[in-house]
Amino acid sequence: MSGQIPVTPSPDGIAASVKAAKTRDLPPVHLWNPPFCGDLDIRIAKDGSWSYLGSPINRLELVKLFSSILKKEEGKYYLVTPVEKVGITVEDVPFMAVDFDATGSGAAQILTFSTHVGDTAKAGADHPIRVEFDPKTQEPSPYILIRANLEARIDRKSFYRLVEIGTDHEDWFGVWSGGQFFPLIRSADLG
Repeated sequence: MSGQIPVTPSPDGIAASVKAAKTRDLPPVHLWNPPFCGDLDIRIAKDGSWSYLGSPINRLELVKLFSSILKKEEGKYYLVTPVEKVGITVEDVPFMAVDFDATGSGAAQILTFSTHVGDTAKAGADHPIRVEFDPKTQEPSPYILIRANLEARIDRKSFYRLVEIGTDHEDWFGVWSGGQFFPLIRSADLG
């Protein structure tokens, strides 16, 4: 692709990232501010799948490694090591929330979401749930903040499960988690 700069990852940055990805301790990318080294033709599709130069990245371990060094700055996504930062393309958001566990009930309920790359997040003040509606089809797209400005789109089956456990609160239909109410749709708009 024109305008792309070839990037040669540093051994130190890769070693630190591999170690962190294996233990699922995420590296401190929020502390890393290396120089921008150009864009790579890495793409995260709306369904959460990754590709490089148009070819799918099928090795989950590699996707997990890359996801562990993902950073969002000013609306753009980057893979970051202590010594370099490269831009990538994300069609929607980088993660898919593929399941959740619910414990408790009412305002004391806790919803713990799991992503396709092994992250977990308990919905609450630090990990809010939001829903956007397609202006043409009115189809909902639900999201949860997973970590450091990075969101996951909640998959359809999980969204249907949220609807099953939802409740009305102050003219909204939604779900409770971590003492927070997350509106999904106005109660008056339910069919």
